[in-house]
Amino acid sequence: MSQKSNQVDSLYEEGEQWVQNLGEKTVHAKRMKGKFRNIKWLAIAVWSPFFFGPYVTWNGQQAILFDVEKRQYHLFDVTIFPQDLWMLTMVLLFLAILLAAMTTVLGRVFCGYFCFQTIWTDIFTFIENQLEGPPAKRRKLEKAPWNFTKIRIKISKHLIWLAIALLSGVTWMLYFGVSWSDYFDGSASSTTLTITAAISLGAYTFAGHMREQACLWICPYARIQGAMVDKQTIMPTYDHYRGEDRGKLKKGQYAEGQGDCIDCNQCVAVCPTGVDIRKGQEYGCITCGLCIDACDSVMEKVGKPKGLIRYTSLDEMKFNKPFVALYKRPRVIVYSTILLVALSILTYGLFNIASMDLKVLHDRQPLFVQLSDGSIRNKYELKVMNKTDQPMLVNIGFDSTIKDLKPTKEIPNVTIPTGNVKSIYVYLKAFERNVGDNNSVIFSVTGDETTLKYESSFFTPKSVR
Repeated sequence: MSQKSNQVDSLYEEGEQWVQNLGEKTVHAKRMKGKFRNIKWLAIAVWSPFFFGPYVTWNGQQAILFDVEKRQYHLFDVTIFPQDLWMLTMVLLFLAILLAAMTTVLGRVFCGYFCFQTIWTDIFTFIENQLEGPPAKRRKLEKAPWNFTKIRIKISKHLIWLAIALLSGVTWMLYFGVSWSDYFDGSASSTTLTITAAISLGAYTFAGHMREQACLWICPYARIQGAMVDKQTIMPTYDHYRGEDRGKLKKGQYAEGQGDCIDCNQCVAVCPTGVDIRKGQEYGCITCGLCIDACDSVMEKVGKPKGLIRYTSLDEMKFNKPFVALYKRPRVIVYSTILLVALSILTYGLFNIASMDLKVLHDRQPLFVQLSDGSIRNKYELKVMNKTDQPMLVNIGFDSTIKDLKPTKEIPNVTIPTGNVKSIYVYLKAFERNVGDNNSVIFSVTGDETTLKYESSFFTPKSVR
């Protein structure tokens, strides 16, 4: 192996030490065009429905509404009640495993493109760039004495930041049944105002002031991502073997023993977290790929091949191993299996949510009562829940192999208000001689073209001996 290769290997090993911006200075990232910048704009578009969601109506009501007071959660045609919140477990499991799978395959790609903090920070810094100019002007403005121009620019920027933060807070509350008029006519509760203020202040503080520090010091994902990646994980990586030793270079020139990196620091200038990708993988790296855009543009200008910084794995970069297919990676297989199971259960649950829920409770004190004619009476409480957004008329019936089993009085049809649970008491009687080994009673409740059945038992003195 050549002396240069040995030096590069040494640099590569040293570069694996993780470093980060400690907050001693504000990171003013340079904004430049490129493929990954366009991807970030597309990712921002993924979040845009967040602001429009509360204004979409479906069948005459808000399409997405989390009605905490009535304990109803409307998602277009689907109405979810607390009894169906087991599906939330599947949603959380699916998202958690999806995050782990994404990290295993592509590193912190979620942080780079889809994280709420990353996207809102990108929007806030875009506004800052439009009002205060590129990084050099922003740094100059920070050091400049306070005058009318500086005050005007700063106030304008912070007012726009606050407006976006407030819009975020109010929009979040609209999902929970709050309306804009509630804020203006004074009908908004103190809880609503407090939550709105907290969300707005959080967005303003985290996206406008803390920025990358929120990713480095507050978000736990930055700390645990190291346990999720492996040598096959594809992340933005600086090619030390090709780039070192660094040195200044002009287009068309060639320097003996010099690598392709011309030490222009553009990769650092565009990084939203202020890391230097050339030092190796750092936990401050959010895998956004903006350093690739910057480096490729420089390589193009100096007449060298693109890809000095590129998405690649440690195995490919250091050991020249080919990409391992995802279906051959045990960790990815395990994650994919859990994802498929969770998604299947969730899909089944969504398409099989009944319009009502039924539970039958047999009275335990006493289990039975012997009537004056010698027959045995059992008492049942049928708890029927209407899980639709309209009142529901239900019909109650029962079936059993017990001879001459009948109610002590006629069972009426019952109307159940939307989202409510109603208890219906049913008294059945039969003679003990007619009750055999099979003492089951199957209740049925029919309403809204749906029939639910629930099996219970008929008890007699003989059955409890």
